[in-house]
Amino acid sequence: MNEPQKTPSFSWAHVAKIFKSSWYVEQMRGWALPSYLLLMFGFGFLISQTIANPITGMAIWTLAAALLGFTTTLAITNARPINGILGLISALVYIGLALDAGNPADAVLQFVYIILLDLPVILMPSWSENVATRVRKLSEVKERGEKMTFAKTRTFFVLVFIVSYIALYFFDVYVTHSPRPMIDAGAAAIGITGAVLTTLRFSEAYYMWFLQGIAQVILWGVTAAQGDASLVLFFTYMLYMGNDLIAFFASPWFKKSMRIADHD
Repeated sequence: MNEPQKTPSFSWAHVAKIFKSSWYVEQMRGWALPSYLLLMFGFGFLISQTIANPITGMAIWTLAAALLGFTTTLAITNARPINGILGLISALVYIGLALDAGNPADAVLQFVYIILLDLPVILMPSWSENVATRVRKLSEVKERGEKMTFAKTRTFFVLVFIVSYIALYFFDVYVTHSPRPMIDAGAAAIGITGAVLTTLRFSEAYYMWFLQGIAQVILWGVTAAQGDASLVLFFTYMLYMGNDLIAFFASPWFKKSMRIADHD
């Protein structure tokens, strides 16, 4: 049986934690060893790629978004609530970068991340506590004694993807006139589906994150090739895919033995 779900509620005391340095130290403890190794490699690689090219204001903002976003994905994999504040900051920077590069659907995706993945974690304590005990696969819903609803079916998530793609494609083509509408809308639609799966604590989220990593590598590779962005985000999403592989083999999202109570 799954544990009783608490009704998410706002808490100033919970929000205040993000202003305490000790909370950040605690949040970085207890990660899987592969996550620490990937974090160190990723930071070194992204910084080296940045300093190997002309240092501009845009380059600094890109590096900041890349480092924060990369850390956020690792935090989610290790079921740590620090992903809320780091994700919020990185998403705000990503929005500016995506709009500047001509990838508006990617900017919409980052806004969805803020609403679904960041603000609930920051504002509501019950939303982010003991995440590791609440993750499961879609196939495990019934065996955990959960009430079956349409939002817990594969059909629901297929519809989320289809509706997101159609809406974002028309947004790219007819509203913002993106130079890369199919790739931009496709990557964003996959990301939105992954975000909804993550919000509902389903392990299948990481299948979507991995696919989205591939789509984002293509999107930002093409964007860089067309002169609208640097290669830093291209490499960043390659690192995201490395994090997805860790989730498959060394995280509570796929290993039941790791689904123990985590610390808020």
